[in-house]
Amino acid sequence: MLVLSRQRDETIMIGDDIEITVVDIRGEKVRLGINAPAHVPVHRKEVYDAIRREKEAQQGEGDHTPGKVESLANRRHRRPPEDSPRSDRGGSDGAGGPSPGTGLL
Repeated sequence: MLVLSRQRDETIMIGDDIEITVVDIRGEKVRLGINAPAHVPVHRKEVYDAIRREKEAQQGEGDHTPGKVESLANRRHRRPPEDSPRSDRGGSDGAGGPSPGTGLL
């Protein structure tokens, strides 16, 4: 595992297309902004694990109907134009979830 230190407003690049920016640090909580292509799924680990468990359960049952968790994870939100300010791109205010590929986790 690569471990990097970053301060607020500093960014880490993964390849040429994925940016992870430290947006805020409050006590023990760090808010990250993630900018990635729409085809790259971005999930918190607990959501990813739930999706995987649901897929495994469906495969065992032979059911190919998307479940609730998978449906929510696959829902696509409209992305703002590239020239819009960063603070308006995706994100989560606690009311919804982050947009796939962009936003805060």
